[in-house]
Amino acid sequence: MMKNLILVFILISVGMLIFNAFLIDFDNPLVNESLVAVIGVFSSLCSFLLLLILLLSLKIKRLKKKGN
Repeated sequence: MMKNLILVFILISVGMLIFNAFLIDFDNPLVNESLVAVIGVFSSLCSFLLLLILLLSLKIKRLKKKGN
């Protein structure tokens, strides 16, 4: 159940990443709405990485229980 929820959050994070990447004005990325999109891309990347770490830690926990 938790693995499915994490996968849903990963998909949402990737969706937010793609959405914000389309909003960036690459000629002037640090101005007005484009700055918000850049911050959104970085926050989506952070959440994606944190969810992957959580997924890996759950896998390690399961393998450790299985080994004992």
